[in-house]
Amino acid sequence: MAGLQQTNSEMILLSWVRQSTRNYPQVNVTNFTTSWSDGLAFNALLHSHRPDLFDWNAVASQQSPVQRLDHAFNIARQHLGIEKLLDPEDVATACPDKKSILMYVTSLFQVLPQKVTMEAIREVEMLPRHSRVTREEHIEVHQEHFSQEVSFTFLLSSCYSEVVVSLPT
Repeated sequence: MAGLQQTNSEMILLSWVRQSTRNYPQVNVTNFTTSWSDGLAFNALLHSHRPDLFDWNAVASQQSPVQRLDHAFNIARQHLGIEKLLDPEDVATACPDKKSILMYVTSLFQVLPQKVTMEAIREVEMLPRHSRVTREEHIEVHQEHFSQEVSFTFLLSSCYSEVVVSLPT
């Protein structure tokens, strides 16, 4: 039941983010990992609710991912009172930590307008499942695949041993 509640909370949060960043063509948030690593999603989320705080075009076009992330975290701290819970260098990676991003986005959700439409929720439900795969699920798939390979290799080596043993000398 806790897993279902977490999934529903994540879906609502993702719906809110997608709805809030819809007018930013450079931003397409489909998960709570890789969609955030370039810093655009955090800035678009802030700008969509508080466009008075900074010039979107200046941030989107002239800065590196680490600079954009640092910008968003500083804006959120200075103007929204959200502590800088993440280090830009930890987010600007191939696979940022999902729980850390969820925690930070939840902090934004608590201080910014929270209107989420049913249309936005349905849109998230329609996202391809693979785009919402968590880091843990990704690791599980690789571990399962590795276990199958090991089992298959062991099975082959056992069969090979039997064949070798049963050959006449």
